[in-house]
Amino acid sequence: MFGATWMLSIRLRTFLRRFMPSNILLAAIFTRRGLKWGVPAMLIAVIYFLAAALCAGLVEQGAAGWLNLLVLLFLWNALKFVAVGPASLVCLLRVKMREAQVRRVTRVAVMSDGVQLERVTRAPARVLH
Repeated sequence: MFGATWMLSIRLRTFLRRFMPSNILLAAIFTRRGLKWGVPAMLIAVIYFLAAALCAGLVEQGAAGWLNLLVLLFLWNALKFVAVGPASLVCLLRVKMREAQVRRVTRVAVMSDGVQLERVTRAPARVLH
């Protein structure tokens, strides 16, 4: 029974991660090209918070109770987008530092007054793409 529940949760997570728009956008933000869009993506959280407030207001006025599920969904997505801004900034800083290190390591040997300077032969650090 535990194994079946575990497998169901894995399949559900895979489905949600692959086909839900907010998760697709978050996956795109955490690519190398998308890291710069993390902080502007935090503005999407405002839309989700407004949608949650709207649905909660409708429920208070007597609308269907299943709208509470939408309130939870909107709040969850809003929290994800609030968290993506600082997380993407940290990732962007780490990638920029790694790229600068790679540039320093792979500099071409320089000739100065007839004396050839030694080139660092250390392997470059792994760069995220």
